[in-house]
Amino acid sequence: MGIVRVGGRGTSRRVEEKKEDNWSGGAFKKLQEAKKEKSKDKYITVGRGTGKIKFGDIKSTTTKSTKGLWVSSGRGTGKRKL
Repeated sequence: MGIVRVGGRGTSRRVEEKKEDNWSGGAFKKLQEAKKEKSKDKYITVGRGTGKIKFGDIKSTTTKSTKGLWVSSGRGTGKRKL
């Protein structure tokens, strides 16, 4: 089963096979790490453009559990525990 891709302001259509999603979760993390490894010697600007650091020097982040934390609801007036 293919999916329909539309191009050229809706004037052309093509059918393609569905690829694995890589825009969230573990797949996105792997994609980010691969991009970081590929361009670790390039520089990025930081601090309003006044400084630069190597892309490979940025530490990888980890996600901790949010169980037991409070989150606000509504317009910041209510809260609930996760």
